[in-house]
Amino acid sequence: MFYEVMTLKRGARDGGALTYSAGDALPELAPGQVVEVPFGRGKTVAVVVKKVAQPDFATKPIIRIIYSTPLPAHLVKTAQFVAEYYQAPLSSAVGLILPKGVEKKRRKQKTEQTEQFDNKTEREEGLVESPEIKLNLHQKNALQGLQKAVGATKLLHGVTGSGKTNIYLKMAENALKQQKSVILLVPEIALTGQLVRIFSEVFGENVSLIHSGQTEAERHLIFEGLLESEKPRIVVGPRSALFAPLKDLGLIIIDEEHEATYSQEITPKYSAIRVASYVAQILKCDCVLGSATPTVADYYLAEKKQAVVPLNVRAKSTARKADIKIIDFKNREEFSRNRYFSNSLLKAMKRNLEMGQQTLIFHNRRGSAPLTICENCGEELACPHCFLPLTLHADKYELVCHTCGHCERVPNACPKCGSPEILHKGFGTKLLETELTRLFHEARVRRFDADNKKGEGLEAVYDEVRSGEVDILVGTQTLAKGLDLPRLATVGVVQADAGLALPDYVAEERAFQLLTQVIGRVGRGHLDTAEVFIQTFRPEHPVINYAVAENYADFYKYMLKRRKVGGFPPFMFVAKCEITMKTEAVVLRKVRMAVQKLTGIKEIVVSPPMPAFHEHTISGYTWQIIVRAKSRKKLVEALSDLDPSFRITLDPPGLL
Repeated sequence: MFYEVMTLKRGARDGGALTYSAGDALPELAPGQVVEVPFGRGKTVAVVVKKVAQPDFATKPIIRIIYSTPLPAHLVKTAQFVAEYYQAPLSSAVGLILPKGVEKKRRKQKTEQTEQFDNKTEREEGLVESPEIKLNLHQKNALQGLQKAVGATKLLHGVTGSGKTNIYLKMAENALKQQKSVILLVPEIALTGQLVRIFSEVFGENVSLIHSGQTEAERHLIFEGLLESEKPRIVVGPRSALFAPLKDLGLIIIDEEHEATYSQEITPKYSAIRVASYVAQILKCDCVLGSATPTVADYYLAEKKQAVVPLNVRAKSTARKADIKIIDFKNREEFSRNRYFSNSLLKAMKRNLEMGQQTLIFHNRRGSAPLTICENCGEELACPHCFLPLTLHADKYELVCHTCGHCERVPNACPKCGSPEILHKGFGTKLLETELTRLFHEARVRRFDADNKKGEGLEAVYDEVRSGEVDILVGTQTLAKGLDLPRLATVGVVQADAGLALPDYVAEERAFQLLTQVIGRVGRGHLDTAEVFIQTFRPEHPVINYAVAENYADFYKYMLKRRKVGGFPPFMFVAKCEITMKTEAVVLRKVRMAVQKLTGIKEIVVSPPMPAFHEHTISGYTWQIIVRAKSRKKLVEALSDLDPSFRITLDPPGLL
């Protein structure tokens, strides 16, 4: 017998499937069977695709079967889809559906998660009784809307605090009753701890977590348990959880669907939203995207399919709209007491401390100062690898590159001219933490951002924060999402316009989403006080004002108009083509040749070549071309003959 398999190592020239034989010692193999095969001088793991006729060339024999239970059929199809749709090597797509070290024999470790799979007698008992999930009238109407909506993929557009979680719980409960499994995707486990806790409290041992914090062995054993489980299960995790080997998958939920973390930036570059939509389509199950601020492209396409379900009323009757004040950073009277915090914000923080209430200070920039410069000659201190400005971390008195992680001590003098006049400009969360500690000596101030060590992050001390043991929280987007703090009275956004000027067509969209999320941390029905101070150099900017008004509808119209004029998603498909060469002369020659070649193709639009955001790194010089087309097929065809040195990132809009 002969079988076509997908290997974990790239073999065929086109990166496609390979053919192997199976001797009499092996039973007949099923599609999805995980096997070990010879590969070059070694061996590798492979997944059986199908049985084929004897080819007209010599084949090598399959060595052994790794799992007697085959992978669910939808995972085999999904790997093939990812490879084709995203123009990625098939081997890299196979890596999505198999855990690392799948060929290793693991000793069964008794952990809280793996114990869930050990008790075989419970498999026939069905569901464990879960607490009653109550829905209010608006949530019931939204649930009915999702059930009636056309197509597999539906968008639940629920304002912050509307109770989307209750709808997720009810849909999951209904799926389990029908003996169907559920996948719940979250942007990051650390940012959505509450949601994970709630699902675990309601469904108990039926819930399995998959995340990057687990060891290779832990993930492998969880994979084995899910593959062999006969019970319907709920798997919770970031985008990789989408590839959990669940039989009878009946529901996919993607919370905070607008988050950028649902897109993988390494090969295979894919969008979990698009792949989940494909899985739901082939399984004929529901895929629910939930967000208060859905992406413009997703909202547009869901609206065209009549698959948008609104949930516009906050769940708690005591919930109230926050009192929001926009403060112009240029108004020096408002900043007479401090250069970072307005007088109004300082007054609110002082009142909160007196009343035992909390303040959240948001600034989406880590460190103490993002720019270190010599006052004498103007030399900027940059990373020797990325050539990007180094950020001062005053607590360790180090300069850190936030791109590659390079660290170095702050020099006593300028490395170029020798002057001791070294200045640190701008500000980040560490500087704000230091400043608040100086201003409010008695306050318990804690910073939460990507610089937190293990055990110091929000997830680790969440109970302390929730109970009020922290007076002032300072941080980046870690604090903007998934938080429900009963003592939180005030939110201060230090510089709301920080991300608006980035050279990216989604910059305004991300700024709106982040502002809306952080504003939604207050006014959730716990306190009478709910106020937000938005400090900005651009108080007139429409994106800031739409976020303050919680006006997604007008923001959506504003962005849609700009995208149509500019020719960006959802009106056109976009591909970014990057190339890196050791010398600038070579990269310019290659990028100009590519532009000349692409310009002659009809139905595509080619931008002039330009330096990439990280133009000069230790690897060389990087330039890019942006190519757009109304047809994705036409775009892929146009790029198929491009110099293989180019790295292509397709940014396709559209729910399948």
